[in-house]
Amino acid sequence: MSIRIALAGNPNSGKTTLFNALTGSHQYVGNWPGVTVEKKEGTLKQDKSIKIIDLPGIYSLSPYSAEEIVSRNYLINDRPDLIINIVDASNLERNLYLTLHLMETKVPMVIALNMQDVLEKKGVSIDVSTLSQQLKCPVVLISALKETGIQSLLETAQNVIASKADVLRPDYFSPEVSKAISSVEAQIVNETSAESRYFYAVKLIEKDEILKKQLLLSDTQLAAITRIIEQLESDADDDTESLVTSERYGFIAAVSEQIQVKPLHEVTLSTSDKIDKVVTNRWLALPIFAVIMYVIYYVSIQSIGDLTIGYVETFFGWVGELLTNGLTALNASPTVISLLIDGALAGVSAVMTFVPQMMILFFFIAILEDSGYMSRIAFIMDRLFRRFGLSGKSFIPFIIGTGCSVPAIMSSRTIENEKDRRMTIILTPFIPCSAKLPVFALMAGALFPNDAWVAPSMYFVGIVMVIISGLILKRTKWFGGKPAPFIMELPPYRFPSMKGVLIHMFERGKSFITKAGTLIFAMSVIIWTLMSFNWQFQLVDQAESILASIGKVIAPIFSPLGYGNWQAAVAQVTGLLAKETMVATFGILNGVAEDSPEIATFVSSIFTQNSAYAFMIFTLLAAPCMAAIGATKRELVSWKETLMVIGFQCGMAYLLSFIAFQIHLFDLINAAFHVIAIPYVWMSILGAIVIACVIVYAMNQRRKAA
Repeated sequence: MSIRIALAGNPNSGKTTLFNALTGSHQYVGNWPGVTVEKKEGTLKQDKSIKIIDLPGIYSLSPYSAEEIVSRNYLINDRPDLIINIVDASNLERNLYLTLHLMETKVPMVIALNMQDVLEKKGVSIDVSTLSQQLKCPVVLISALKETGIQSLLETAQNVIASKADVLRPDYFSPEVSKAISSVEAQIVNETSAESRYFYAVKLIEKDEILKKQLLLSDTQLAAITRIIEQLESDADDDTESLVTSERYGFIAAVSEQIQVKPLHEVTLSTSDKIDKVVTNRWLALPIFAVIMYVIYYVSIQSIGDLTIGYVETFFGWVGELLTNGLTALNASPTVISLLIDGALAGVSAVMTFVPQMMILFFFIAILEDSGYMSRIAFIMDRLFRRFGLSGKSFIPFIIGTGCSVPAIMSSRTIENEKDRRMTIILTPFIPCSAKLPVFALMAGALFPNDAWVAPSMYFVGIVMVIISGLILKRTKWFGGKPAPFIMELPPYRFPSMKGVLIHMFERGKSFITKAGTLIFAMSVIIWTLMSFNWQFQLVDQAESILASIGKVIAPIFSPLGYGNWQAAVAQVTGLLAKETMVATFGILNGVAEDSPEIATFVSSIFTQNSAYAFMIFTLLAAPCMAAIGATKRELVSWKETLMVIGFQCGMAYLLSFIAFQIHLFDLINAAFHVIAIPYVWMSILGAIVIACVIVYAMNQRRKAA
């Protein structure tokens, strides 16, 4: 029988870093049953019989968010063999609040005291032995980032599991509260197990309505519990939820005072605070973000990334030649050869060509996430969004949406305000996901080889359209009202772990390649078939094919946008299945052409720069792929509302693309960019490099000091 160890901790406590250190590549990601909160599971590298369950980052086990409900349901109903509670030593009092909640579940536990080096940098030390005695729980010092202390943590965890000793916990409630908890326990003795009864009793004292419904208590039991609560509130002259919370924090404050040795001298600003004075500055924050994104895209797509395309094309050219010779030797028919080479291989290779660029981009995005900068972007954008009546909480799904719109749409469940949640679902696909990036990379390489600003401009077009659409929707009766407040923690800057960065990069790359190898392969075969046969199922030239006839019917719709040819129209339609399919469509169209030019040459032959920019804007803003549409339907429940959302997205995409083409938006921006920005472009890049060097130097100094 396998051993199950749950990792629990606050957001930014180092939990994910520890999970990666314990499991390595032996992990998989899914969703918890019945909810859309991400679930990570893995097996221990040294022992595959030990399962590691990474619970969502939470601050308590109260029912304030889907993550907290999921975590407590798992701990109470599934009861793992052990909890490893990751505690950020630099934010001890806040982290220990969750620790007390976990102790109330009476699941065996070990505390992993992380980031001790950060605390020492502040001149503060912790008496680990006293902390362990006060909490009646083993405490192990670790550094998840440096992977020190992890072996000691595992040994302690296995000893606790093997001992099967009774779970102890400190007695931090007053006699009055403890008496009330015991009285409630007596009322629910038949509805709960002995292990979980104490936890349920505390939650009932805290007036947890969700848990009360789960227990299915009788009217007599509910009346008795209500009397106990009312008596306690009368005696304490306070509501029970505030009373319980206050006593927890009172105990934590007393323990923290005992175990923390603080310096006598005044502590200066930390490195993170000094960096934040620049990168979150009211006036500099957005320009710095713009420069960072420009540099990332320039390196990923225009410079280093662009150099990789030739090697990938050469590789797939060699594969195509090898397959052609092999199939010819087997006397395969020309139709079969064309299906495999001009259809399947051409479609898949057109998408796979951009994998190196995507991997470089994912690498940089992972660095921004692991360093703590992405949290600053959420803080910066919250400040901007709230000026326009949007919720800052929406930016978390937007950040997730840079990877994929599906989990981004599902993550909107963490937004309590229903109007803000629904608006976030509508606007999230306006942020470029990884599936749209190959389209932008193809267009940028084919028609804008000397304009490095074009591809990253899609991020800013998306943000602008989120703001404009938000202003429009906020003035309707369905989305009016004040946005919900957004409170988030800014973690300290950390030097990214190369291992963690590579894991994130390869996880995203794997997902992209898997889709190219399955869905894109299947779609390529279908597109080739429609492009090679007419309605009588006879082999014909592509101009007389089923696909061409469909494209010619819908092409006039896109004529006002500058691309009224059937090839571009067909690509927009196939993009509804998966955005990467648009690149595959161009690849197959090019592959079955008589002279088969390079795909970039083919694309540049059916677009002008202005029509290509309008095409990119339509691709960015129009209805997302079928998977994202399905996620929208699951969140909104109603097909009517889902179709209205699709109509709004396509309508905004068409309107902005129409305006962009008719006023020659690309020419206007490009002229302004060259007149105003060119003298400062290299200064901006140099400034970004200097800032990056300063941050790296500061982090290295901190690591050396530690």
